[in-house]
Amino acid sequence: MTIVQQVAFLITLGIATFFITKRIRVIRANIALGKHEDVAGDTSRRWRNLLLVAFGQKKMFKRPLPAIFHFFIYIGFLVINIEVLEFIIDGLAGTHRIFAPFLGGFYFVLMNIFELLAVLVLLACVVFLLRRNVVQIPRFQSTELNGWPRKDANLILITEIVLMCAILTMNANDHAGPFFFSSMIEPLFASLDDSTRMMIERVAWWLHIIGILGFAVYVTYSKHLHIFMAFVNTWYARSEPKGEMHNMPVVTREVKSMLGLPAEPAPTGEPGRFGAKDVNDLARVHLIAAYSCTECGRCTSECPANLTGKKLSPRKIMMDVRDRMEDISNGINKDKFLLGDYITKEEINACTSCNACVEACPVLINPLDIIFELRRYVAMEESGAPAQWNSMFQNVETNFAPWKFPAADRFNWSKNA
Repeated sequence: MTIVQQVAFLITLGIATFFITKRIRVIRANIALGKHEDVAGDTSRRWRNLLLVAFGQKKMFKRPLPAIFHFFIYIGFLVINIEVLEFIIDGLAGTHRIFAPFLGGFYFVLMNIFELLAVLVLLACVVFLLRRNVVQIPRFQSTELNGWPRKDANLILITEIVLMCAILTMNANDHAGPFFFSSMIEPLFASLDDSTRMMIERVAWWLHIIGILGFAVYVTYSKHLHIFMAFVNTWYARSEPKGEMHNMPVVTREVKSMLGLPAEPAPTGEPGRFGAKDVNDLARVHLIAAYSCTECGRCTSECPANLTGKKLSPRKIMMDVRDRMEDISNGINKDKFLLGDYITKEEINACTSCNACVEACPVLINPLDIIFELRRYVAMEESGAPAQWNSMFQNVETNFAPWKFPAADRFNWSKNA
């Protein structure tokens, strides 16, 4: 590699690093819009979630076929990027396959493993493209995916195909081989002279490294940010039983005070909202979850409200939270709010609180928490809960049950049974 190529690589790496760093700061600032909450829980369970759900892809295998192909991409992403380390060192030092002399024959074993994974990733990406665009799996046809979200998914898959082809092309034209899979396409270049093949190898090398760096920048704007954020979300995911609701500290304090029970003193300063109207009323763990959403639609495909034709889509809830954060950071839609402008009351009122979306999510996202916070705002700040709900709330307050009759009559139905 010439000094010109080294300088070009250093500039390329510097540009990518600058934009990645800048974007990470934006994402951190967006997450910081949320309220800080102490995340308590069993640390051993959090480690187990991280290892089994994030690293082990445990929940993906509830649907075996897509899970297997996703596993190919996942393992390929982890292992093939080891080779990217060699690319970066070669680019900075001006060397060529710097690890080969140190690893000897084992280096060729590794390269063949990398090529096998590249072929599997290639196969998986083609299958996923067909599932999205030809087979048209229903959960990928929802209206919230119209426009950019659908293009984003296809663009990533096509980019991965190009990157894998670049690896195989590079190896097929490199005299460091032969390698098993790239040797199968080597006859395509056999009639070319050495200088032409060397140029093709260099073009493929640059295409791959620029593609990897460009992908690293692009992914911070894409739903594929879940590649990194899913690990964070699985760590901070709630460890309590799924049916357990979080009480609001301010309400708990008031109830204890009314009952004459010892309560924590009220914090100084202006009281916050009951529930959530905008993203700054949500907890930071909710905003982390929004950036972790894979847009796979498993939550929506399991949602009974959505299946009966109602507008609620848990996937859209998470996408709307992320879009609202991005709009705030870009200084647009300043006069709008998450509730009403992005997520409608019709959507949150359709939720049955069944936790099907929470159970379905492969990275432990909890859309129900956000729906509850939005509902709380409507009920407690706007007094806007549906009339049927208000009747139920009143019955619970007076009769300690949703039904409008005294507790003494509650078992009368059994007399005629």
